[in-house]
Amino acid sequence: MFIDVAKIRIKAGDGGAGAVSFHREKYVAAGGPDGGDGGHGGDVVFVVDPHSSTLTDFRYKRKYAAPDGEPGRGKNCSGKSGEDLVIKVPRGTLIKEAQSGRIVADISGETPVVIARGGRGGWGNQHFATPTRQIPRFAKPGLPGESFELTLELKLLADVGLVGFPNVGKSTLISVVSQAKPEIANYHFTTLSPVLGVVRVNEERSFVMADIPGLIEGASEGVGLGHDFLRHVDRCRLLVHIVDVSGIEGRNPKQDFLTINRELHGFSADLAQRPQIVAAGRCDLATPEQIADFRAFAGDQGCENFLELSGATGKGTKELVYLIARKLEELPPIKEYEPEPLPEVPIENQGRRFEIAVVDGVYMVDAPWFEHVLASVNMEDYESLQYFQRVLRQSGIIDRLEDMGIQEQDTVNILGFEFDYLR
Repeated sequence: MFIDVAKIRIKAGDGGAGAVSFHREKYVAAGGPDGGDGGHGGDVVFVVDPHSSTLTDFRYKRKYAAPDGEPGRGKNCSGKSGEDLVIKVPRGTLIKEAQSGRIVADISGETPVVIARGGRGGWGNQHFATPTRQIPRFAKPGLPGESFELTLELKLLADVGLVGFPNVGKSTLISVVSQAKPEIANYHFTTLSPVLGVVRVNEERSFVMADIPGLIEGASEGVGLGHDFLRHVDRCRLLVHIVDVSGIEGRNPKQDFLTINRELHGFSADLAQRPQIVAAGRCDLATPEQIADFRAFAGDQGCENFLELSGATGKGTKELVYLIARKLEELPPIKEYEPEPLPEVPIENQGRRFEIAVVDGVYMVDAPWFEHVLASVNMEDYESLQYFQRVLRQSGIIDRLEDMGIQEQDTVNILGFEFDYLR
C-alpha cells in the first residue's frame, strides 16, 4: 500500500542528573565534592533512505524516543550520553508540526537533520563548591529532551510530472521511455500510486519522470484520488500534459485539457504556472482533423510546445524525451522547501510564565518550568533552600503572592510541593 502521509510523535532523550558525591579515600581528609555531570540525552535525527519510496513503516509505529543520558557518578565521572535515534524516511519527505503545519525540515539532501535535541546533563555537586560553601549537598537535574508531534508528508522528487485524465496513456509512456514497469490495462485508475522512472537521454544526461495518477474533475477538492496525489506534482519542474485527442472514450479533449489545468490551479496557483508540454496522445487512433483542431486549440491557450504522441507505436516518444531534456536545462533545480521560522512570541509571554489561583485558602502556583528547580533542591540543605527562595523572588512569584494579599502561615502549593509563607 502506498502511504504518503503519516503522523508520529518523537521525543529526544532527557539529560542525566548530576551526582551528589564526596571523595572518600583512606588517609585523605576532607576530600571534597566529586559528583560527576549527567550525560546528554540522545537527539532524534532524520536521514534519507534511498531504498524507501513510501511512509508505510510509520503506519505501524508512531512513537519514537531517543535514549536518556545516564546520571553522573562519584570520582568526577560523567554519565554516558544517550545515543542518537536515527529515523530513515524516503527522499522528498517534508516534516511539519502537526498542529500548526509549520515546515520544520525538507529531507531531500544527504545531510542528516536534527529535529529534536536531547536535554543537557545536569551538573554534579563538584561545580557548586566555593570557599564559603565547601560541602554542597545538591546537584542539578538533567534538562528534558524536546518532544514534538509531527506530520510526515512525502512529495516525490521528480523533474517531470505526467498529468492528465485516467487511461490516457501516461503509464504506457513512462514504460516506453524508462525502465519503470507500471501496471497497464484498459480501464480507469489502473495506476493507484505514483510511479517514478529514470529516463536516459544519453550516457551523461538523464531525468526523473513521475506518472501522477488519479486526476479527475474535483481532484483539488478531494474528489477521487487526485487530492492525495496532487502534492507529488508540486516539486516537478516541468509538466507533460497528455490528452486523448481521439475521443475514443466519448470525452471532449478540449474540455479535459481545461479541467486538468483548473484542478492544478485549484491546488496551487504556482503549480498552474509551471511550464507545460502538451502531448496529443493516441494519435494512431485519431483523425488528422482531430489532431489539427486540438493543435490550434492548444495554441490559443498559449501552449508553445505541442507534440503528437502514441505510446502504442512509439510515435513522438524520442522527440518528447529530447524536448524535455532541452527544457530542463533552462529551468531552475527541483524545489526544496526552507524551514519556516517559529512564530514570534510576544515579550510579555516570554520567560518564566506562571499562574496563581486561590483554592480553599491554598495559593496554587502553576509554573511548569519550576519543576526543574524543585528537582534540584535539597530541602534539608540550607544553601539549597536559599537558592529555592532566590528563584521564587527573582521570577516574580513572591511579588505576585504579596499583591494577592498572602499572609504569614498561608499555604503555597507549587506543583504539589507545599510550604508555609513566611516574610
